[in-house]
Amino acid sequence: MHELSITQSILKISLEAASQQGATRIRAIRLRMGPFSGVVPECVQMYLDVLAKGTRAEGAKIEVETVPLKVLCRDCGRESEITRERIQCPFCGSIQLKRLSGNEFMVDSLEVD
Repeated sequence: MHELSITQSILKISLEAASQQGATRIRAIRLRMGPFSGVVPECVQMYLDVLAKGTRAEGAKIEVETVPLKVLCRDCGRESEITRERIQCPFCGSIQLKRLSGNEFMVDSLEVD
């Protein structure tokens, strides 16, 4: 359910940005999110479809760019990208990792008319 309040914020940010640019319609809202953001893009789209009715964002599509999960290995000191399915240093196999990215969630850009 937290996607509802997140989508309300996304819509507010998007409508304000579109208004500042003199746009009459928002076609797409591009989001950047990490694999640990905890947000389900399909839920955001579902809520946006309802919340945007009657606004310049009606019919807008959510497009997502996934930010890679970057870590620093505390054993070998190397930075790398990992996946949620294989959480270990690809260089030494350690699981003593410090997360450097992966929680991000932001409105990156809009496609407007």
